[in-house]
Amino acid sequence: MVYTDIIIFGYVLDLPQLAMFLLVGVLIGMSKTGVSGANMIAVPILAIVFGGLKSSGLMLPILIMADFFGVSYYHRHAEYKYLWKLFPWAILGVMIGTYTGTHISDEVFRQIMGATIFTSLIVMVLLEKDKREKIPDFWWFTGFLGLLAGFTTMVGNLAGSIMALYLLSMRLPKNQFIGTAAWFFLGINLFKVPFHIWSWNSITVNSFLLDLILLPSVALGAFLGVKIVQKLPEKAFRGFIIIMTAVAAIFIMV
Repeated sequence: MVYTDIIIFGYVLDLPQLAMFLLVGVLIGMSKTGVSGANMIAVPILAIVFGGLKSSGLMLPILIMADFFGVSYYHRHAEYKYLWKLFPWAILGVMIGTYTGTHISDEVFRQIMGATIFTSLIVMVLLEKDKREKIPDFWWFTGFLGLLAGFTTMVGNLAGSIMALYLLSMRLPKNQFIGTAAWFFLGINLFKVPFHIWSWNSITVNSFLLDLILLPSVALGAFLGVKIVQKLPEKAFRGFIIIMTAVAAIFIMV
């Protein structure tokens, strides 16, 4: 079947590519209002349509739009003490990722990321089974995951699972989990913008204008995410996040 190409702000897309682009907006919106792991599916879809470097620059403004939806709904539930602990490490991770991002192959990055998530996931499952209330709130634990979150969000916009592992390990209830993650990613994604514009040259006026057409689909995804989370009790939510994190790790490695 032959599809007619559509030119939007200098980008040439056929109908299936446009449909995949709109789907990315829905998935990102869902991921920012509680459906953790949906963004892991969105990242490779966008890369299929636009390629690696272009998709990285296109993804960031979409994430920020979705972050604002997440913050606007869950802002009252954020646990700010965890944000202040994470931000310095994550900022360092972003700067390291900016420098090394162009020197790491996609294959090596995916394997390292997947292995790291799986290892952390095993630790998290063991913590879930441990009935004691001891929380691994050590500086090195926060530092390692904060650094990894900053690095992976800069290199591949793939820090959602890292943050899920950290916040679940802190035993946060679902609303506090989502609210804290929303504020974290809004802050760190805004911090990444200058690096994408002036260091990687991956965000342009045209790419930003193209992203703006996804605003309705991001809003739809955010609405769907809120509705899904509302129907999940606390225990089911934690199990859902663990399963989605495992699926995301498999998806990355494959």
